[in-house]
Amino acid sequence: MARGARIMSVSISAPADFTASLPTGLPPAAGIGLRAPHFDDILADAPDVAWMEFHPENFLSGGTPLHYLERIRARYPLSMHGVGLSLGSAEGLDGRHLRRLANLARHIEPAAVSEHVSWSAHAGTYLNDLLPLPYTEESLAVVCRNVEAAQEAFGCPILVENASTYLEFAHSTIPEWEFMRAIAA
Repeated sequence: MARGARIMSVSISAPADFTASLPTGLPPAAGIGLRAPHFDDILADAPDVAWMEFHPENFLSGGTPLHYLERIRARYPLSMHGVGLSLGSAEGLDGRHLRRLANLARHIEPAAVSEHVSWSAHAGTYLNDLLPLPYTEESLAVVCRNVEAAQEAFGCPILVENASTYLEFAHSTIPEWEFMRAIAA
């Protein structure tokens, strides 16, 4: 962001029954994604933003990025939105990666923790994409098992987000909205 550029926030009105179900600490207003090019401007200008979302994978190595995150966390509620946990992996979650994410969450204490319902790793290879799942009973069981493991590691419920659907599996037997609702249940 160029020096002098402004970050805008947009308030969102929501029914009381919806806001009662929001994660503790996140106000019912729009947040913004936290990106490294904006760190200095955010700390210097303290924009009027309700909360910020960060991708934990960008902060796992510590150092300067983590220092910025700590300073920004002192001013704003944060939402930790993972992109590499691979909740849809039939191989289960990568224990080392999950521990690193959980340690970061304990350190930063985000108001919410979320992850995509997708897979991104196979046989120890990380594919750097949010790959879609077939919506079947089998994949639903896999995702639910992995969500439970993640929630146990984080010590809190996590939010799950559907991945962009750019292909549809012919053998899917559950509509996407029912699949997501079943995970939430």
